[in-house]
Amino acid sequence: MYVAVGDELAGVIILSDPIRPNAADTVTRLREAGVTEIAMVTGDVTSTAESVAHAVGIQTAHAETTPRTKVEIVQAMRPRPVLMVGDGINDAPVLAAADVGIAMAGRGATAASESAAAVITSNDIARVADVAYVSRRTVQIALQSIWMGIVISVGLMLVAAFGYLPAVVGALLQEIVDLVAIVCALRALRAHKGARRDRVTGHEPPAG
Repeated sequence: MYVAVGDELAGVIILSDPIRPNAADTVTRLREAGVTEIAMVTGDVTSTAESVAHAVGIQTAHAETTPRTKVEIVQAMRPRPVLMVGDGINDAPVLAAADVGIAMAGRGATAASESAAAVITSNDIARVADVAYVSRRTVQIALQSIWMGIVISVGLMLVAAFGYLPAVVGALLQEIVDLVAIVCALRALRAHKGARRDRVTGHEPPAG
């Protein structure tokens, strides 16, 4: 925007959208968590999109997109699982098209949240990496608990089949196995604490 006094140029006003705080750190954390491809899909002009993508460490930027072309871009990434993050009314269709849609708090978030699988109520983009970590950690813990219960139960059945384990004792041990599996699964409740630790230290929390 140019400002003139009479017929003389007095100044230039440049308007720009600020990059979200922690955006670059969030991209780094997502890569450390195993996200191999990260792309930015925006309706902004190409020069702005490329500038922001470069600043936060994203190699692929799709600029000047419409809600329809955003959906087409997501569909072209199949059959790989696709996670989409959006914060506007126009993001509702693409959030619904993605395998996992995450709506960020902001203008139009209410409309977008209706199509999203998850809603981040704060405007902190670092929460996206938190969601990725908590989700992966929860699945990991669930699988560990399931397989532990199966292995121990099969072992007890084999022992009982050869007559080394009375029925009453076997039933009691099975209840104990179920209880241990449930307690192990409850470790998932601490996953959000690990995500917060990750943001503070800048490193991915250890598995286990």
